[in-house]
Amino acid sequence: MPRPVWGNKPHEDLSLEVSQDAKVVASPSQSTLGISLHVYAADLARRAGEVYRAESERSRAQRDAVTAFTVRVASAGILYLSQVVLARWMGGYEYGIYVFVWTWVLVLSGLSHLGLPTAMIRLLPEYLQRGEHGLLRGLLLGGRAVAVLAGTAVACAALALLWLIGDRLNSHYVLPVYLALACVPLCALSDVQDGIGRGRGWMMVGLMPPYILRPLLLLGCMTAAHLLGLPTEAGTAAGAAVVATWVAALVQMLLVERRFGREIDKPSRRYDCKRWFRVALPLMAIAVCDIALQNADVLIVSAYLSPTEVGMYFAAAKTMSLIMFIHYAVGSAVANHFSALKARGDHESLEALVRDAVNWTFWPSLIAAVAILALGKPLLWLFSPQYTAAYPVMFVLAIGFLARASMGPAEFILNMLGEQQLCALVLVVSAVLDVALSFALVPVFGMLGAAVATSVALITAAVMNYAVARRRLELEISIWNSSRAR
Repeated sequence: MPRPVWGNKPHEDLSLEVSQDAKVVASPSQSTLGISLHVYAADLARRAGEVYRAESERSRAQRDAVTAFTVRVASAGILYLSQVVLARWMGGYEYGIYVFVWTWVLVLSGLSHLGLPTAMIRLLPEYLQRGEHGLLRGLLLGGRAVAVLAGTAVACAALALLWLIGDRLNSHYVLPVYLALACVPLCALSDVQDGIGRGRGWMMVGLMPPYILRPLLLLGCMTAAHLLGLPTEAGTAAGAAVVATWVAALVQMLLVERRFGREIDKPSRRYDCKRWFRVALPLMAIAVCDIALQNADVLIVSAYLSPTEVGMYFAAAKTMSLIMFIHYAVGSAVANHFSALKARGDHESLEALVRDAVNWTFWPSLIAAVAILALGKPLLWLFSPQYTAAYPVMFVLAIGFLARASMGPAEFILNMLGEQQLCALVLVVSAVLDVALSFALVPVFGMLGAAVATSVALITAAVMNYAVARRRLELEISIWNSSRAR
């Protein structure tokens, strides 16, 4: 029988070295077990150290994936805690109003950034690879300015619409809506700066302010309001969201400027707006459709069900969608590496990274889905005992989320490798299907109908993305092929 090997040396040789260094005499069985565990731990530490010291594209992608995953897991915990606290303090009715209003903020800010966050991930590695620092500086300023201006225009248009239909709007919604619209320009700015951070591989700069700092500030503001005796209702929560959004976006802007100021020289800015928007506009369609897939169910449920039921559905959907943090964490970490490998023409390394990304996405998602479903009722109970009635929604949504995870970060792969137009088409079809099915099923089946519509749309998108990647890029992105290739 061949001798077991740990690291690069036979087990017996390592045992002798460790025993001599430690000058310990032990029984053979105790020595073997203890030394084996010691060597195994040392081997794991060595491998981890190699990953964090190595400068290969795969090692950098692994580091970025671990960082992004850590931030998103921490963010998931903070977001979940903040939503539980808000639901408990505000009650089901006011919490449902806040959910409706904040969902519209996410939709409008997603329209405002014009696809520039993903364009940043695509273009920054190219400019850095070619040393085109003038174009890079122009993109940094121009992209953020466009997002803020577009967000302001969208918010003003929404305010004008509200003024026209104000008498038909339920009075409980008026103040929260007006306050929340102030978040739209800064949410759009934050999205673009998130893309800048991910495009440069600065996971902390891209992810910490919007996903850690903003929810902490929201929770802190609401806690202060509660302690001061202010009414913990939707209007107060919207005001807290304004403070949290503006502070987090401005802190992120300062971090981006500081990092780039240290790293690149300062030639005159150059603006290639035609190319930026040629890349960004198809990506905008993708972003809008992705937002529709994430939020259409909540908005349509709001049209047919009470605010309390909206809160119940939102709690179930967002609890189950915690597994999607893995999808976005991996995608955030590897997207710029896809672009860099494509720019270098290294197809072999690209294929290997795609396989890694699919495995990094699916298996943790599967484990997380099982854990969340096992704890589903207690988690929903944290919001309110009546929220446990939405537990079946989580099972239906889990099917769609795992179907999406089985193709890895497919949208990031297609976008970074030049297939953004087909990726946009896939998401348009899926979003239209989601909206159509939601309108058909929610009036009949309520919350469960919305979950079925979302899952069917996600499965459709996964299958179509697989077909595009295989036919156009000759890449196997499904988990069954990626696992078999390892």
